[in-house]
Amino acid sequence: MKVVKLGKSNAEVSSLCFGAMYLGSKTNESTSIRLLDQYVEAGGSFVDTANAYARWVPRCQGGESEALLGRWMKARGNRSQLFLASKVGFSSPVDGLEFGASAKQIEIACEASLRRLGTDVLDLYSVHADDRVSPLAERLEAFDRLVRAGKVRHCGASNFMEWRLEEACWTAKEKGWAEYCCVQQRYSYVRPQAGSIYDPHVTVDEEFLDYVRNRGLTILAYSPLLGGAYSRSDREFPEQYSGPDTDLRLTTLGVVASSRGATVNQVVLAWLLQSDPVSIPVIAASTQEQLAELLASDRVELTSDELHRLSSAGNRPATHPDRQRVTPLGAKQG
Repeated sequence: MKVVKLGKSNAEVSSLCFGAMYLGSKTNESTSIRLLDQYVEAGGSFVDTANAYARWVPRCQGGESEALLGRWMKARGNRSQLFLASKVGFSSPVDGLEFGASAKQIEIACEASLRRLGTDVLDLYSVHADDRVSPLAERLEAFDRLVRAGKVRHCGASNFMEWRLEEACWTAKEKGWAEYCCVQQRYSYVRPQAGSIYDPHVTVDEEFLDYVRNRGLTILAYSPLLGGAYSRSDREFPEQYSGPDTDLRLTTLGVVASSRGATVNQVVLAWLLQSDPVSIPVIAASTQEQLAELLASDRVELTSDELHRLSSAGNRPATHPDRQRVTPLGAKQG
């Protein structure tokens, strides 16, 4: 599996990240173990979880995914071969935490995640959603303390608007604290319609892409296949994604996939990986057959013409045609 640099950090991670949300809950233990083994055997090493996974599943209270990963890593003895990511911010009954990312919540959650995972350090620790109540500086300082203590190697964010990311990046730089190197957002080939709301998820749009290009952040694209909507007749696209440009993009996607002899899912993931800026898809599967299909997307090399056709299909008029590329605060002008 190819590797991708994570933002401006010195970390290189697998081009496909394995999303462990439902491991140990909706996906039973034996199947979860087989899927993890399959991912690693394909050359993958980047595994993403969170303390809240999967509290909304019946009879679950959060921590199930982390605990399953901890048991798997202990049995395989492979912790040192993995790039392990977790998150804090959404409510986690198992930890007695409500929504939020105060310093106290971050510290409690980090210790609990480390314990469940059976490790002394997280390679990536992210705030799962933007907490507008807790002071931003307090949160950033708490993350920096975890880095200095050797409990976290890299910091990230998820479900953030770009102006809040910029505020966080500028504050951390000014204080000399650890900065975010990546942002995990809802992102797929088909785009939500302008003005649609997907709360609490934050979706990627053109302005967000413009921002991360300039700031040097890496996007971790979650829900890249929209729950199977691209390939399953029993799954519909969420209502936020309905519209004429969606039809145009789906038509183009089908043509490219057919000419390539690839599946539409594989082309979606390849497009995310090979577009500008590069985005790392967070993939998930409940069967080994599904996972095999997704893993093969790493070998689909799109031509520059195919990338252009895919990216330009159904393009919308610019809201501000005279707007120049956004330059983050503190970045060199000119």
